[in-house]
Formats: sequence, C-alpha cells, structure tokens
Amino acid sequence: MSDFTQRFLFDDTDVRGELVSLGESYAHVLAKHPYPEPVAQLLGEMLAAASLLVGTLKFDGLLVLQARSSGAIPLLMIECSSDREVRGIARYHASQVTPDAGLRELMPEGVLTLTVDPKQGQRYQGIVALEGATLAESLSAYFDNSQQLPTRFWLNADGRNARGMLLQALPADRLKDPEARQASWQHLTTLGDTLTAEELIGLDNETVLHRLYHEETVRLFEPMPIHFRCSCSRQRSANALISLGQADAEALLEESGGTVVIDCQFCNQRYSFDAADIAQLFVGGGSAAPSETLH
Repeated sequence: MSDFTQRFLFDDTDVRGELVSLGESYAHVLAKHPYPEPVAQLLGEMLAAASLLVGTLKFDGLLVLQARSSGAIPLLMIECSSDREVRGIARYHASQVTPDAGLRELMPEGVLTLTVDPKQGQRYQGIVALEGATLAESLSAYFDNSQQLPTRFWLNADGRNARGMLLQALPADRLKDPEARQASWQHLTTLGDTLTAEELIGLDNETVLHRLYHEETVRLFEPMPIHFRCSCSRQRSANALISLGQADAEALLEESGGTVVIDCQFCNQRYSFDAADIAQLFVGGGSAAPSETLH
C-alpha cells in the first residue's frame, strides 16, 4: 500500500496523531497538468493536509480545502471524500513562479477555506488568512483561531511523495489538570518540531515515531488506504446542461458549432454533447449518447 493514513495514540496523555503517505494519488494529480516544482510541492502538501483532516472528522460527505491568493498561484484546491478518495488542482501564472519560492511569495494575500459538505446535515465552512510561512503553520493557526481542539501539522512534498503528520489534543480523560495537559501538549509538539523534511519524506511511520517519541507509550493503528478518484462523470455534465434549461442549452450548442464540450479541470476528461444528445436530455432519455460513439 503506497497511499494511506495511519493513526497513532499516546496512551499516557490526551493526544492523538496521524501520519499520511501519498505516492500514486499524488502522481495522478500531478500527471494531469504540467506543474512547476514549487506549485507541485504546495499541491502535495495540501493533498497531505486534506488526507489528514478527513481522519479527524466523523461524517459522510466531502471535505474541500481551498487556498486563494493574488499572486503566482491564484488557486489550490483539494477534495477528499469520507471514503478517502482524493483529487486536486492548482491554477498558476507560470511567468511568476520562481524556483525555491515559498508560500508567502507564491500566495500573497492568501486565504484558506476549509469546507465540510456532508451528504446529510449542515454544511460547515471556516476561513483563515494564509499568514504562516508554510501551509502547515497556516493550518495550525486555523485551529488555534477557531476554538477547536488544538491541532498541529507537519507537511512536506517533493514532487514524488507527499507526507504529513498531525497531532491533535483530545478532550480531558487521562489528564484532568489543565497545566499538566498544556505541558504534555507542549512537550509532544516540541518534539514534533525536531522532525526534518528529509526524515518525514524518507522514513517509514514506525521509524518516524520511534525517532520522535521513543520515550513515550505510543500505539500505532492499522493503515487506512487513500485513492485518487475524480468524481466527474457524463451524468454530472449532463445535469449541468439540464440545469441551464433547454433553450439555453440549445443556444450554447449553436454557439459551440454543434457540439458542447465540457472539460473536467481536475482530470482533463472531456464530455461531448451533440444535437441528438441535447435533445435526448430534455425528453427524459438520459445522458447516454444516442449516437454511435459514447463521448
């Protein structure tokens, strides 16, 4: 298994953790667009972050992590479902992307939005400024400012592998005293800060945890697989055309020279609809193409 998250728990204190390793799904995301190295690295870090975040939530639906800015990277977006299926995309201005540029240089005036969209229940959205030097710092600040459980992130990606670690404080159980809880949290996160990018990228989870927390009692749970999967489909594209109404869909068909083409920006899949397809949509015939070739 090359793509997975793996939870761990400190038995003597109220802190949980999770590690993520992404290879194949990261490669799938990068294969869809010719991203420059700094963009690919940030996209990988965000992919790792979303994969970690979905493990902290108990819901059935979709988590969307989105960063926008006025700089070289106007948009980074990752979607991760509760089934641990991920996809991602970046928008960038190639002429403005310089080698070795960091988050602040690439995404000035950045804003990070976290959206939880459950299949049932109320949609939740939180927003924080991208003020940290790294995405990990900005995400940690989001949790500090949102009055949720204290949470820290460590994220790295190198264009081949995307890795991350999360620590999150749990409600008081083993440690009731607030000062003892704070001291334990500070101790564990300080040790986490000694983890280098090379160690996080290059070492397996057992070695990472031993190197950081060999004096703690840590339980490592079974890994949970993650997969790349784009949620686009011909049916969803057809539904978008139906939502326009028949008159507007037919007008779009005429403007497009007889074929409406809908491109998925995440995976580059194309869905084409000709006059017969459009007509079929509005007589309840479904989205399967009536012509000889399915688009």
